[in-house]
Amino acid sequence: MRCYPITFALVVVLTACAGRSPAPVAVVQPQDRFMDCAAIQAEVLANNAKVQELASESGGKVAQNVAAGVAGVFIWPLWFAMDFQGATDKEAAALNSRQQYLAVLAEQRQCGAPQPPRPLPPAAPANPPYGR
Repeated sequence: MRCYPITFALVVVLTACAGRSPAPVAVVQPQDRFMDCAAIQAEVLANNAKVQELASESGGKVAQNVAAGVAGVFIWPLWFAMDFQGATDKEAAALNSRQQYLAVLAEQRQCGAPQPPRPLPPAAPANPPYGR
């Protein structure tokens, strides 16, 4: 009785459902040299939102892993549904590194420095009161 190919296929299929592969963002990107302060600020805000999404996803994965681990005691194939790749943690770490790089870039471009005051327009001459 040779059921090794069937067992192997079952393991491959169940492992594929376990989680997604990490897709970390590159710390330095080609468009960085063209970014102005507004673009840096916009990306920082977008990255902050993405980190919050990843934290929420990570919490869901932890709950899924706990449930699969406990249920796997009784139904062992459920252990293959556990996510061991840690995609959210790797992506969050990459985003944090990118945020640090953007902070250095913003400092180099003096994005947080106060702007020099603009000269005020010349004051209008006062009109003498009528009737004098």
